[in-house]
Amino acid sequence: MPQGKSFPLLSYSVCAALVALSLGQTNAAQVPAGTQLAAKQEIVRHIKDEPASLDPVKVIGLPEAQVARDLFEGLVNQDAQGKSIPGVAESWQNQNNQVYLFTLRKDAKWSNGDPVTAQDFVYSWQRLVDPKGLSSGGWFAGLAGIQNADAIIAGKMPVDKLGVTAVSPTQLRVTLDKPVPYFVSLLANFSLFPVHKATVEKYGEDWTKPGNLVGNGAYVLKDRVVNEKLVLEPNPHYWDHARTVLTKVTFVPINKESNATKRYLADDIDITESFPKDQYKKLMHDIPGQVYTPYQLGTYYYAFNTRRAPTDDARVRLALSMSIDRAVISDKVLGTGEKPAWHFTPDVTNGWKPVKSEMQQYSQEELNAQAKGLLAAAGYGPSKPLHLTLLYNTSESHQKIAIAVASMWKKTLGADVKLVNQEWKTYIDSRNTGNFDVIRASWVGDYNEASTFLSLLTSTHNSNISKFSNADYDKAIADASRETNDAQRNNDYNKAEQIIAEQAPIAPIYQYTNGRLIKPWVKGYPIENPEDVAYSQEMYILKH
Repeated sequence: MPQGKSFPLLSYSVCAALVALSLGQTNAAQVPAGTQLAAKQEIVRHIKDEPASLDPVKVIGLPEAQVARDLFEGLVNQDAQGKSIPGVAESWQNQNNQVYLFTLRKDAKWSNGDPVTAQDFVYSWQRLVDPKGLSSGGWFAGLAGIQNADAIIAGKMPVDKLGVTAVSPTQLRVTLDKPVPYFVSLLANFSLFPVHKATVEKYGEDWTKPGNLVGNGAYVLKDRVVNEKLVLEPNPHYWDHARTVLTKVTFVPINKESNATKRYLADDIDITESFPKDQYKKLMHDIPGQVYTPYQLGTYYYAFNTRRAPTDDARVRLALSMSIDRAVISDKVLGTGEKPAWHFTPDVTNGWKPVKSEMQQYSQEELNAQAKGLLAAAGYGPSKPLHLTLLYNTSESHQKIAIAVASMWKKTLGADVKLVNQEWKTYIDSRNTGNFDVIRASWVGDYNEASTFLSLLTSTHNSNISKFSNADYDKAIADASRETNDAQRNNDYNKAEQIIAEQAPIAPIYQYTNGRLIKPWVKGYPIENPEDVAYSQEMYILKH
């Protein structure tokens, strides 16, 4: 459509149903009047691993996401409770939850001063789904229902057929394949962040290096020393720069929680991503006001390789899942408020009403007896013990859980389990190539709806670690995605959970708590956000 033309939906009879978000909301620091701020507004944030990439389309997990949220900004952000608020888009409208019009801020700029335009989002989202690229998050565009995304990713359509159009420099129209009532809540996800086309094309693979990276977030990348630190400074061109308080943000990658905690207690770190579970009681005694463990929208699980023996047999997988004593893991190995996970979808998920799992109805002794029977039926026993590798990435908590689970499998099933520990990037490579029998995994929701978890196990999902493929499962998720009735959609999700329980492509182990340490002089951390989306621009340092 030519620039300057009015949005055609506005002439339709349904215009009364259009929704526009009120202006004025922001994720900038909310500093109460009279607050005494520290003269030095600098913060050090712990992340669990060295980011694999700072390119939004290549972001894999939380280590990258925490940094990317400061360097880039999507159409919407989240407030402290996880609700959608304006980002680059100052308002939006929709028709029947299927066609959306976003009005972009006229003062939204890149860190080099260029304006952020609707065309930047068109370019970035097409780049996300381009099968010729190296995107790890293209699936998210398909999950969001953006028109033709799945066909483009499959190489069946050109990228310019993606349902996103620049109506004008400040108006972006997005068309979906189907109504998605929660579409706006997906837009805070890092995979949908815009990137600066000229910079990407100029520097190629080096575009995310300090001095090259041009972002549109509240901060810019000043310095980076691999495995040591990433240093960010305020972006003077950011539209809400006047309300940025922190003048320096340093992310330090430390995969050993005990090391991060030591540095925290020595005042070298202001916020940790976690802490050793076995130190919980001591920390609560020594620094009770600095220990936080609210529930988080996340599930810790083990994925089974369904493409090779012995875990290609559902009986083996189910036996392994049944013989994990989830209560012991949650209460004894961890012990910081985690709940045993009997479903992949955590209890705090918005709108989720689970049907009680069959496994919940038995004692652990009864589950163990069933597990032995299943394993024997699969042909394993004293004369032919089960041999497995269990892969996890470097972390004390992961190691303790792996040791505990391996012991359970040995005791109950006579399984010989080899533990394999790998650093994050090597672990990711092993995960992507299927070089494992059982692998530690976790998922923290990209948005607060059950499909953020259950879609992972569909046949075409890039993050389907177990390579599980089940037509009935795919149908249940597809039906849910088209369902506008909340109760029926919940029924579809319960069907999917039932298939997981029967086929055991994964073994959900526990539901996350957002365990971390925060210095008393740090204010503004959104501890109640179930997705743990935290922007440094929200924070400030008290005089201390």
